Amino acid sequence: MSAAPDKWRPSLTLVIFAVLATVGVLPLVGLFFFRLYDNQLIRQTQAELIAQSRVLATIYAQEVTVRLGSGLVLGAEVPPNMLPDPGDPVTPIRAALDLTANDLLRRRPDALPAPQAAQPAYVEIGARMTPIIRETQKVTLAGFRILDPQGVVIAGRYEVGQSLAHLEEVADALHGQYRATLRNRVPDKPPPPIYSFSRGLGVHVFSAMPVIVNNRVAGVIYTTRTPSNIFDHLYQERAKFVLAGLAVILGTIAIGLVFSRTITLPMRELIDRAARIGRGDREAFRPLRHYGTREFAQLSHSFLGMAEQLARRSDYIATFSAHLTHELKSPLTSIKGAAELLQDSVQGKAGSLTPAEQKTFIANILSDTQRLEAMAQRLRELARAESLPQNERTELAPVIADLRSRFPASSIEASGSLDRAIGMSSEKALIVLSHLADNAMRHKAGTIRLEAVDARTTLLVTVSNDGEPISAPNRARIFDAFFTTRRDQGGTGMGLAIARAVMASHGGSIRLKPTDEGAAFELQFPIA
Repeated sequence: MSAAPDKWRPSLTLVIFAVLATVGVLPLVGLFFFRLYDNQLIRQTQAELIAQSRVLATIYAQEVTVRLGSGLVLGAEVPPNMLPDPGDPVTPIRAALDLTANDLLRRRPDALPAPQAAQPAYVEIGARMTPIIRETQKVTLAGFRILDPQGVVIAGRYEVGQSLAHLEEVADALHGQYRATLRNRVPDKPPPPIYSFSRGLGVHVFSAMPVIVNNRVAGVIYTTRTPSNIFDHLYQERAKFVLAGLAVILGTIAIGLVFSRTITLPMRELIDRAARIGRGDREAFRPLRHYGTREFAQLSHSFLGMAEQLARRSDYIATFSAHLTHELKSPLTSIKGAAELLQDSVQGKAGSLTPAEQKTFIANILSDTQRLEAMAQRLRELARAESLPQNERTELAPVIADLRSRFPASSIEASGSLDRAIGMSSEKALIVLSHLADNAMRHKAGTIRLEAVDARTTLLVTVSNDGEPISAPNRARIFDAFFTTRRDQGGTGMGLAIARAVMASHGGSIRLKPTDEGAAFELQFPIA
C-alpha cells in the first residue's frame, strides 16, 4: 500500500487551539459589529424626536391658528406634493438616518444674526411654549428650538432671536419638508477608551419638523439629541464587562479541557498503543484508561480488536508454518533417501538394491507423494475456507444430496429443517459435511445421521455416526491442524481444522458433543 503524501498537516492540538482562539476572539470581533447597533440607536433617537416634535408642532399650530385674525403672517406655501393625503388618516414619518451610509454632515454652524426680527405674535407664542419645552427637556434630554416662518429662534434655551435659516435641514423645513440630519459634535465629556470602536458618541441627531397651518409654513420645531451609545454603557459598567471577559476566558478554558479530555488524550493513548503493538507488546491490547466519547470508544474497540485479531492470525500462521514444515519434512526426507538409494543402484555401485527392494522404495516414494498431494489439497481447501463470504446462501437439502452421491457406500440419514437457507455456499457446506463423513467412514461408521433444528438466528445441525468413539485424551485435540491418529493410513490431520475454519469464517461454529457411542458434532450455521 502506497504511503500518504508527505506534506504539512495540522495536528489535532493545533486545530483545537485554533477553535478555542476563534471562540475567544469572537466577542471582540462582535464589538466592530456594534456600529450597526449604533445605527439602530440613531434611528430610535430620530423616531423619539419625531414624536416629540409632532406634539409640540400641534400645540404651536393651535397657537398660530388662534392668532391668524390679528394679522399674523405665515411663511412659504407648501407644494401640493408635500401635503399629506386628506383621505389617508395615517401619515407616519419614518426614521431613515443611516450612519453606515455616511449620512454625516459637518458640525452644526453657529446661529447668525436675524435679518429681520420675529413678529411680536410669534415672540408671544414662543414665550408661551418655553415652559413646555423646558419641562419636556428635563425628561427627554433633547434640545429644542422653535423657529418662526423666517427661521428665527423664538423659544429655546439658547440662540433666541438669532436665525438658523442657513442650516440645510431648517431650510428644507421652511419649505414644508421634514428633514433630519446627522452632524459631528464636540463631546462635552472625555470619550471612554473604547470610543474608537464606535462613532455613536461623536454625532448629534437634528430633526426639523415644519408646522403647517392652512397649507403654509407657520414655523419649525427644531430638535436635537445625542443618541444612546452602547459603549458608553459598557464603559460605565466596565467592572461587569471585565467579569464578562473573564467568563469568556474561563469558558474557553473549560471547552479546551473538554476537548483534551474527550479527544486529545484518548487519541494520544491510542497512538501510543498502536506503536506498542507494532513493537510486539502484547500488553497493549488491554482497554484504554479513558475513551472520551462514544464514537471514540467504538473506534478504539474496533482498532484494538482488529489488532488483536491480526496478532492471533500472525501467531496462527507461525504455528501453522511450524506444523506444516514438520509434516512435510518426513515424506520429503523419505522420498529423498529412497531416490538416492535408487540412484546408487542404477549407477551400479556396490551394495546395489535388489529388484524387490527397488520396488519397495518406489512404492514408498509413490505413497509419500500421494500424502503430499493430499496435504496440498487440504491446504487449498483451508485457504478457501478462510476466505470471506460474499453474500452466500444455500439450503441443506441439495448439499445432502451431493453428500450421498460422494459417499454412496454410506447410509446417510437427514431430517429436520433442511429447506432453511443458511449464509454459506453449497460448496463450502459440502466441504464441512464431507470431512465429517470421511472421518466417520475411516473410523468404521456404517450410518451417518443429520438432524437440523431451526433456532431463529442459527440452524443447529447435529451430525452423528455409529463408528469408533473418540478417546478422552484426543477429544481436546481433534480440531488442531495436523493432529491425526491414522497417519500411517494417509491421514493429514487437517479435515476437522478445515471444517472449523469454514464455520468460523462464516460466523458459525462446530463442537464435539458428548455421546455414549460413536461420535457426534454440533454445527451452528448462520441463517441467510
